[in-house]
Amino acid sequence: MGVFVFLPLVLPLTAWPMARLAEQHLHPRTATRLLTVLAVVLALCSTVCLALVMVVGTAQLPGNPLPDGWSDPEVRAAVPHDEVVGKAAIPALCAVVVACVRTVRRHGRVRRRAHLALAGLRGTEVAVLPDAEPYAYALPPGGRRGGAGPRADGRRPRRGRGRVVVTTALLDRLRPAERRALFAHERAHLAARHDRFLLAVQLAARANPFLRPLRTAVAYTAERWADEEAARAVGSRRTVARAIGTAALVSRGTPHPALAQLAAPGPVPRRVAALLGPAPAVRHWPPAFTAVGLAAWGAAAGTAASAMSSANSAVTMVLILHAATPL
Repeated sequence: MGVFVFLPLVLPLTAWPMARLAEQHLHPRTATRLLTVLAVVLALCSTVCLALVMVVGTAQLPGNPLPDGWSDPEVRAAVPHDEVVGKAAIPALCAVVVACVRTVRRHGRVRRRAHLALAGLRGTEVAVLPDAEPYAYALPPGGRRGGAGPRADGRRPRRGRGRVVVTTALLDRLRPAERRALFAHERAHLAARHDRFLLAVQLAARANPFLRPLRTAVAYTAERWADEEAARAVGSRRTVARAIGTAALVSRGTPHPALAQLAAPGPVPRRVAALLGPAPAVRHWPPAFTAVGLAAWGAAAGTAASAMSSANSAVTMVLILHAATPL
């Protein structure tokens, strides 16, 4: 294993240039998907290597339930500076697990509460709330129609569908054309299930702090993706730009970062400027001999190296532990 076990912990740095350039030069749909895949793979690789190092650190602790052979010098020699990094990996991995679990639980709790709050409204795709606070967001499918309890006939209630949630305060501030842009934008979030992309990169950033730039980039490109879909549906890029600017001035945001909305995240001026320009070209992969192309290949190489290093370290550790464990 050697120092290769530590590579997946730092190789997410190779994706930083890609995150920035993808926002500017790739189609938002391509950028969102590409950056999400990079973030998830890099996060899984770094978590695997943290777990491998933690095994070595846990085996050194007195009274641990692991086999005695796992604390042999041959096993510790597989990890450089095993006494320090092995013990440091224990709280680090625990922190990763706790952070990811808390993120998932909070995300599910917010969605359930949002669906329960809408249970008394008509089951249409758009839910208009008589609220003095101006906001709107796309609420993905989840929760239960009619509450969480069983129905009178004994069957389990159906899962709620995705809905566009908007307040009368925000609708009052938008012109009719801008309202159509708002609804088209939120429907694009629901159709493409942007909440899954946002939650995935949030979990990846919890697993490895070096992936936070990718989380920020995906949050932006997901909104740009919905902007472009709204502009195509409405037929006017300028109308969508006006709707974004107006909503950004008055909106208070979403109840959770994984719920997408018209006015967040920013920077809003960049989104407006992009809409006032020509539509981005659709490319599945950028040309190789460009800045974004080189960054994409660099990020892909870093991700491949991280995956290979994780796989090599995992196989090596399994073989070493198998040899050190008496039959």
